[in-house]
Amino acid sequence: MKNVEMTVEGTILTIKVDLSKEFGPSASGKTIIIASTEGNVPIPNRPEKVGLNVYRKK
Repeated sequence: MKNVEMTVEGTILTIKVDLSKEFGPSASGKTIIIASTEGNVPIPNRPEKVGLNVYRKK
């Protein structure tokens, strides 16, 4: 994962992303990647999975 922090308290999932970070252009070059789980990943200690991409236009 890039710039993604997940925590679970009870049944509440909290996702933290630092919007000031950048990881360069996307494959198409149209957007700048801010954060990504890089596919679907399991939520800590849970059966569910999450997929997240945060980006902005160039």
